[in-house]
Amino acid sequence: MFDLYRRSARLIMLVASSAGLLACGSLDNASNRIVGLVKPYKVDIVQGNFVSKEQTALLKPGATRAQVRDILGTPLVMSVFHADQWEYVFTFQRQGLPSQLRKLTVNFKGDLLDRIDTEPMPSEADFVASLDSGRLTGKVPVLELSEESLKQLPVPAKKAEPKPLPPLPASYPPLEPALR
Repeated sequence: MFDLYRRSARLIMLVASSAGLLACGSLDNASNRIVGLVKPYKVDIVQGNFVSKEQTALLKPGATRAQVRDILGTPLVMSVFHADQWEYVFTFQRQGLPSQLRKLTVNFKGDLLDRIDTEPMPSEADFVASLDSGRLTGKVPVLELSEESLKQLPVPAKKAEPKPLPPLPASYPPLEPALR
């Protein structure tokens, strides 16, 4: 009798473990199907120096290196072998779209701007509109107040004049104790 219970217990354990393994396999397939439906969010990657059409319009031959740096910012590539050439490279990668690459090369003769090699650059408004990944619809709103809107704003109350600070002492106490 005891032997019969032992054999039946082994059989039940074998059937239960087989059922568990089969369930894991079907669960694994179900979880793979669920994971296939869910797509992870991928962040838009913006790298380099964005140079707009307005910035390139400000560049004129004869400008100094400091003036070019003030307008365009620090160049991304400054080669030791091409000291008179600065490169501004900009890439923009977005999920599901081909990456954008824009490049502007500034050449100098001595300390003065000689020529600019570039492809057509977008305006700042076009670039800001391209950053929208479809979450917003419609036109970009104007971010300036009209004269009429400025007149409708409340006039800020004048703040009370702060009290003058007391005069500084003529001498300060020593930071370290005197030697004995």
